[in-house]
Amino acid sequence: MKLNTETFRLEDAGSFGKKALMAGIVGLLISVAGYFVNADQFWRSYLTAFTFWTSIGLGGMFFVLVKHLAGAEWSVVLRRLAENFMITLPIMFVFFLPILFGSHHLYEWTHTEVVAKDPILSAKSGYLNMTFFTIRTVLYFAIWTIFGRMLYKMSIGQDGGDQSKNNRMRQLSAPGMILFAFSITYASFDWIMSLQPHWFSTIFGVWYFAGSLLNFLAMLVLIAIYLRKRGVLDNVISIDHFHDLGKLQFAFTIFWAYIAFSQFFLIWYANVPEETIFFLKRWEGSWMYVSIGLLVCHLMIPFILLIPRANKRNLTIMKFVAIWFLFMHWVDLYWNIFPTWHDAHHGVVMSGLWVDAATILGIGGIFLWYFWMLLGKQALAAHKDPSFEKSMHHVNL
Repeated sequence: MKLNTETFRLEDAGSFGKKALMAGIVGLLISVAGYFVNADQFWRSYLTAFTFWTSIGLGGMFFVLVKHLAGAEWSVVLRRLAENFMITLPIMFVFFLPILFGSHHLYEWTHTEVVAKDPILSAKSGYLNMTFFTIRTVLYFAIWTIFGRMLYKMSIGQDGGDQSKNNRMRQLSAPGMILFAFSITYASFDWIMSLQPHWFSTIFGVWYFAGSLLNFLAMLVLIAIYLRKRGVLDNVISIDHFHDLGKLQFAFTIFWAYIAFSQFFLIWYANVPEETIFFLKRWEGSWMYVSIGLLVCHLMIPFILLIPRANKRNLTIMKFVAIWFLFMHWVDLYWNIFPTWHDAHHGVVMSGLWVDAATILGIGGIFLWYFWMLLGKQALAAHKDPSFEKSMHHVNL
């Protein structure tokens, strides 16, 4: 890999994109085989992989929006990487389209004969129907695409020397943040919570947001380390920036745990049958061990690892923690999605893990290839931002 230090553009993008594309194609081909072996398993695995990779783009959008609103100078050198994750969201809409064809395998409320016999589903049919479900998802992706492209184009315009873009990006981020909050909340309701349509949680969208940001921060750390080790942006993204990313990961680890526990505590305290069923299903068979594992592995291990200042400045530890977060976010989504069905109540279906791996690899490979392709088209850093020099010399006291 080779970076032009004047334009901050890659002159040689290396082989990362090609490898990601090949991995994606192989993963998708194996996923298709999984569909013919067990269609139900395939659609569940596919939904898990789709929500996993979409969450990275959404986390990138939040990072960009909050950076503009807060005027944070330290993160300017990381902004372009986040923007490129943000503008991958349109390709995730393409990956959503197959879910429309597999909806009958996933969502109980798509079965008209079931809805007709169930008074609760009948009452919710004005919201839970395929037409409105599709319209809402198109609207979510329209919001993310429009705001993402507008912010990205302004950012690229700033590279050309137009400093007025800085204030315009901040002004656009205010309504963007409001629409982002509503859209990610309802997307999580539609894609995941409606798998169990009798159950509901008003805090569910915040849970998905917290996991999305942690997932994005983990991927940002890994990409930044990858570039740094190849001599790209090594003089721009410093150890102090990794330190700040580590602090954000630490903070949102606690936030994720707070939201997850709040959901559990309120449902446990109220003890309403249609609410407690969600956790009862996840306390049967081997799901009990996954539930305990989430507490230990998603909270306690990252919490302990990220407490010391030295660990947040150690790239080996930060890389391990980032990979750990990615895996645990997938487990968290898996835990929320799979116990919904009767055939999975008593534990993890080990025979289907190869389909899970294939869908994650397939969608993820295409996602990362597209991200890398976009990354190579423009400058890797917003080097004409007024705060760029301050950001480069940021010191974390």
